[in-house]
Amino acid sequence: MPLYPETGNGTIRSERKDSIKDGATLALAALGWILADESRAQRLLDLTGLTPDGLRAALDKPATHRAILDFLAAHEPDLIGAADALDVPPEDFIAARRELAR
Repeated sequence: MPLYPETGNGTIRSERKDSIKDGATLALAALGWILADESRAQRLLDLTGLTPDGLRAALDKPATHRAILDFLAAHEPDLIGAADALDVPPEDFIAARRELAR
């Protein structure tokens, strides 16, 4: 069975019902998970050098999306936690990071 079967009406749908399709979207979804925990959010800010205002101002920047995915990739418990919470395989975060690096 193909990963993205045609639905018959010209649209393509993932077999996962809430699939996150691109790197930027995945990074922003992960950011929501990161910010849900105050100590994890502070660690993100400390490691990236961003301030809360700087993060808000740069939410649409590919460099910010890469930084979020780098943050997860650098700490396996966070990577696994985000993957579980977002129902996304951990490998998708790594693939999204590669996609955003192009």
